[in-house]
Amino acid sequence: MVTTRLPSAGFSITIRIAVTADASSIGRLTTCVGEAGAIVTALDVVDSDPTHVLVDLTCDTADAAHADQVVKQLEDQDGVDVRKVSDRTFLLHLGGKIEVSSKVALRNRDELSRAYTPGVARVCMAIAENPADARRLTIKRNTVAVVSDGSAVLGLGNIGPAAAMPVMEGKAALFKRFGGVDAWPVVLDTQDTDEIVAIVKAIAPAYGGINLEDIAAPRCFEIEARLRELLDIPVFHDDQHGTAICVLAALTNAMRVVGKRMEDVKVVVSGAGAAGTAIMKLLMRQGVGDIIAYDRRGALHRGMPGLNESMQWLADHTNRENYSGDLPGAIAGADVFIGVSAPNLLTGDDIARMADRAIVFAMANPDPEVDPREARKHAAVVATGRSDQPNQINNVLAFPGVFRGLLDAGAEEFTEEMALAAARAIADVVGEDKLNPTVIIPSVFDQRVTPAVAAAIRAVVRGVHAPSNPAAVPESELDKAPEATF
Repeated sequence: MVTTRLPSAGFSITIRIAVTADASSIGRLTTCVGEAGAIVTALDVVDSDPTHVLVDLTCDTADAAHADQVVKQLEDQDGVDVRKVSDRTFLLHLGGKIEVSSKVALRNRDELSRAYTPGVARVCMAIAENPADARRLTIKRNTVAVVSDGSAVLGLGNIGPAAAMPVMEGKAALFKRFGGVDAWPVVLDTQDTDEIVAIVKAIAPAYGGINLEDIAAPRCFEIEARLRELLDIPVFHDDQHGTAICVLAALTNAMRVVGKRMEDVKVVVSGAGAAGTAIMKLLMRQGVGDIIAYDRRGALHRGMPGLNESMQWLADHTNRENYSGDLPGAIAGADVFIGVSAPNLLTGDDIARMADRAIVFAMANPDPEVDPREARKHAAVVATGRSDQPNQINNVLAFPGVFRGLLDAGAEEFTEEMALAAARAIADVVGEDKLNPTVIIPSVFDQRVTPAVAAAIRAVVRGVHAPSNPAAVPESELDKAPEATF
């Protein structure tokens, strides 16, 4: 079997194999794995004797079923004894991915008396007299809560708080690795909006910011809006605003590549949930010409029955020509397609009917809305959410720098001006001299990104500059939107 899906490190396995000690035995192993559609990434000799060699063969596969098929094809080879199969992703998660470490060595009584009793009492009283000192004298200065109810985890759906923990741990690890921000998962065993708001309000004194994560729409809009009203620390829903920032950054550079202007283009967005709604809001403020929002029930248009409050607002403020057909029809003649929805909604032929020099951002994971290989035959610029494809649009480009800047500046809120500034900062990291159709967004490992975003956020907090682009929709109209939580 050769899989039609692309192998990735997310389904990497290590297979311990005993094989006969002849000159071609190891070559047969790698050939077998290649014929099965997997990619060999490492082969290590563990032990040997005069008749056998024990090796660890590591390979990337496409999914769990493909991994099983690779193992079976090895087992069917003469002289091959598969001893053990290890899923490297599960191994990485054993015992969790983060830990708490002390900044204080506590090597003697002197240090203990200052870090804890009796010396700590003086610091406690200083904060009691001036609560603002908590930002300076406690972990509040550099700590973010990653809050989720497990109701919309990745593309997995409503899997609950315990199953959401690996994602929240990963988010905390990314905060630390890319932004130097200490973050901690806070998963809640409730999906009641009032309870979530009350719990987060109650724990907020320990944190310098709240990152909402994987909470289903439309509840996520209300939760964020209410917490922003109640708290004096920034509240940021990454599924909305982190995604929107990165999409705007990528689109800014894609426009430079194809030589088009924001105000002239027609954009189709597939997915009107949390991410899609925030993307459209930010693009409208940036001055995009026209947007069609497409969701499960079709293109959102005026007069469409049964829409919830947030979708109704989109129907009223987008889709200038009130298009009501299917997705392939919507993108015919469109300049930009942005997908944050479901896999395999479009074909290469659909992309061929877009405008000249079209831009396609197909970001459903792990399988995008259109095969990127097919899209590239017709579109000038193609981006996905996958790490194994060019132009990966990944929220890690935004949220570490956003919170680094918010915490450094002691900000009390996150605003749309900050989102626009962060998007510009990410786009500008690439540099116009480096831009081309396969490089419109920086690498997630580009060390310039977080400092640039953090600096842009600090500048907005301190009032150094405001957004440079006029809004296509008046601010007063956007502020009326029920989900406009910037």
